[in-house]
Amino acid sequence: MSGRAAESAGLPRGKLIVVSAPSGAGKTSLVHELIAAEPNVELSVSYTTRAQRPGERDGLDYFFVDQPTFEAMARRGQFLEHARVFDNYYGTGADQVERALAAGKNVILEIDWQGARQVRAAWPDCLSVFVLPPSRAELERRLRGRGTDSEAVIARRLADSVADMRHWAEFDCVVVNADFTTAVNDLRRVVAGHTDEFRADRPGIRPLLESLLAV
Repeated sequence: MSGRAAESAGLPRGKLIVVSAPSGAGKTSLVHELIAAEPNVELSVSYTTRAQRPGERDGLDYFFVDQPTFEAMARRGQFLEHARVFDNYYGTGADQVERALAAGKNVILEIDWQGARQVRAAWPDCLSVFVLPPSRAELERRLRGRGTDSEAVIARRLADSVADMRHWAEFDCVVVNADFTTAVNDLRRVVAGHTDEFRADRPGIRPLLESLLAV
């Protein structure tokens, strides 16, 4: 059903949900499990200028475009948010999101805190969620999980993750990924509208943040 058909049929408009996290928090796995469990939730596919990797599918993993195409789209205002990450550009197509919301779908944007800030400015009624690891030690263990990075790379990734976590208070809700199944269920509750128990400013979250952000 098209967006216009959905609106004319009186279907409720979907919600735009932004999910961000530091590297190592398990955001991608949580989002994929959420989408598998919730038929009315879909992931927005981002545009990118980076090279397509083996096994990736254009239009499913990313929309792969060259840099001139991406820059032209940005000039035309076709992105809800976009950013340069290292040597590549990433962006969320505004029309794509609007069509899904109009069709009654809840749309997940899996983006970093900088992209989330852009989306909140453009779409103030979106719901933003930040995912945290349960401890600094567990975060480091997850970052070491691939077993292929040097100590220097791991140290940089850990420092970057800590820097990212300093933006937690910009989000509406915080979900802690200590146990994967519990975290998935928590995220499902947030999407279902049970946001009060996961508010970013709830008192119980501060001791965790103090330990995660300790220098």
